[in-house]
Amino acid sequence: MSAPAGAGVPILRLGDVLVTGMLSELDDKTAVAFTQELTERVVADRARGVLIDISRLEIIDSFVARTLMELTASARLLGARVVVAGMRPAVSITLVELGLRLTGVETALTAEQGMSMLGWYRNGLPREGAADVPSP
Repeated sequence: MSAPAGAGVPILRLGDVLVTGMLSELDDKTAVAFTQELTERVVADRARGVLIDISRLEIIDSFVARTLMELTASARLLGARVVVAGMRPAVSITLVELGLRLTGVETALTAEQGMSMLGWYRNGLPREGAADVPSP
């Protein structure tokens, strides 16, 4: 397990997938450090996928939403497939009300479903060719 220096947001590597989460208590400094660390890890670990679990976000404000959009856009520009998992109904409603779209980002109801979309079974073994198979 590796956490960004000073940011305190863990980023786990499972094969060629990075798994991380988001908390609503992000300040500017933490958000910048987290975004920088995640993008550096995508390159350093040659990650083909990133799962961002937001199930701990009960509400979302425009700052956290913008940070999430920047994280996903940066990872996608570096060639990683991004799945945002665990979105609560209140968070999705707020994103719509703010007019924010997570363009090009796939979503999953749970982290387990998101990992499956990125090619992982529950036992942690990659499914052959799963990343090339459209999600159900």
